[in-house]
Amino acid sequence: MKIEVWSDFVCPFCYIGKRRLEKALEQFPHKDQVEVVFRSFELDPDAKKHYDMSIHEIIAKKYGISVEEAKRVNADIGRQAESVGLTFRFDTMKPTNTFDAHRLAKYAEERGKLPEVAERLFQAYFTDSQQISDHNVLIDLAGEAGLDREEARQVLESSRYGDEVRKDEAEAAGLGVRGVPFFVLNRKYAISGAQPIEVFMQALEKVWEEEKTTSPLQPLASDGGGQCTDGSCQVQ
Repeated sequence: MKIEVWSDFVCPFCYIGKRRLEKALEQFPHKDQVEVVFRSFELDPDAKKHYDMSIHEIIAKKYGISVEEAKRVNADIGRQAESVGLTFRFDTMKPTNTFDAHRLAKYAEERGKLPEVAERLFQAYFTDSQQISDHNVLIDLAGEAGLDREEARQVLESSRYGDEVRKDEAEAAGLGVRGVPFFVLNRKYAISGAQPIEVFMQALEKVWEEEKTTSPLQPLASDGGGQCTDGSCQVQ
C-alpha cells in the first residue's frame, strides 16, 4: 500500500495529521507493507523568509481579527497537537518561506532519508522555533538526519530539486487539492484534513482488503479534520 501525503512544513494540521496517521499505522498489522511518501505543497509560495511580526500578528492582520483572537485559535490547535504528543510553541515560531525546505526534502527522498528529514523539519518549526528557510539551519537538520552536510549545502546553494517540488504542486492541483494535509491511498482514495486516528484505521483496513482498481479518487473523509488552505488553518 502506498500513501502519498501532500503537506507543508509550516502547516500545523499537517504535523498533527502526520502523527495521527503514524499512530494508526502502529495499530495496523500490515504496517511493514505500507509506504508513506511526502509530497510538496506550499501554503504560501510568496511567503517571505523573514517577518518582523509574530505568527499571532500575521494571522490577525491577514484575517482581520484581533491578536487575542488569533492566540485563542492557535491555542486550540496547540491542544490538538498535545493530544498526539506534540508541542507547538506559537509564541516563538518563525514564519517563513518553505521552498528550500521542500527542496531539501526532495534531496532526502533521493537519499532514502525523507521520513527522518520531514520529521525534523516539522519539529524544527513547530517545537524548536527554528528558521527553516535558513540554509545553515537546513544543513544542520540534514546532518542530524544522517545526510551529508556538504552535499546538502551544495543542493541548497543551487536550484536543484526545484522542478520536483513544482511537479508535486502541479500534481496536487490536478487532483483538486485545495488544502493540506491531503492523503492519497493507492491513488484511489483520498482523505482530506487531520482526521481522527480511527478514520485512518478504517481507511487502512478498507484499502488493504479491497482489490486494486483504476477508479478515480474517492473521498474516504473530508469533514471533521483540521486543514490549512492558503495560509489559513481551520479548527474542526
